[in-house]
Amino acid sequence: MRIANLAGRLVLVSDDRAVDVHEASGHRFPSDPQAVYERWDEFRDWARHADPNGGRPFTPADLGAPAPSPRQLLAVGLNYREHADEAGYTAPEGMPPVFTKFTGSITGPVTEVVLPEGGRTDWEVELVVVIGRPARRVAEADAWDHVAGLTVGQDLSERVLQMSGPAPQFGLAKSYPGFSPMGPVLVTPDEFDDPDALELICTVNGEQVQRGSTRQLIFSVPALIAKLSGILPLFPGDVLYTGTPSGVGLGRTPQRWLRPGDEVVSTVCGIGELRQTMTGRTA
Repeated sequence: MRIANLAGRLVLVSDDRAVDVHEASGHRFPSDPQAVYERWDEFRDWARHADPNGGRPFTPADLGAPAPSPRQLLAVGLNYREHADEAGYTAPEGMPPVFTKFTGSITGPVTEVVLPEGGRTDWEVELVVVIGRPARRVAEADAWDHVAGLTVGQDLSERVLQMSGPAPQFGLAKSYPGFSPMGPVLVTPDEFDDPDALELICTVNGEQVQRGSTRQLIFSVPALIAKLSGILPLFPGDVLYTGTPSGVGLGRTPQRWLRPGDEVVSTVCGIGELRQTMTGRTA
């Protein structure tokens, strides 16, 4: 099953057509895309028998984030060994570094992003998980049962602010407006041959800068859910950025930063792509 946020309304997606859930369900489910996660099991049962035909065509520019207002937006750092190496850190053991991104940074899949003045903005393609059931002290073997679906994320990062002060400012530096695009759709895990082996690609102006697979995650999606839910409750609709593979601008020689006019395309095979165009601040 694939769902999306089309102009602020929850839709079922089939190919390039979208069925409005509120209308198709006889108003059983609200139009708000975020609200569906509170009734995820009920919604999935209904969606199995819903007619995917008869929807209207749409374009990616009309889509918003599939989880636009989560209670918690968590992100994992250094979850690929080669990325930890390029960033100058030791690969984590036992527990990965986790930080929060602020929900005001969330946008849909096709956007313009205003680059912070005086900053050094970097790219980080990531697989993103949306929680579908309350998760508290979940065993790793049961973790996929608590996942609503997977989507594509770009964890844009402003490195000057991130590295300023006596300790890194991960959350603030990754939460400028537009710095957490997600989409284009949310895909349920059963749609994949192996949801633990998905390819990620990022390009800047058509040049491939990142390529990796979630097989390379130090902490897999089930491991992350088990570890996080052992510390804090995960709520339906919560969002988890799972980490980025190597190839970011910070780790290059010379280092490379995004500039106005650059286009960043972030892809997870089997889900789709994001497309962000960088702009300078206007008066």
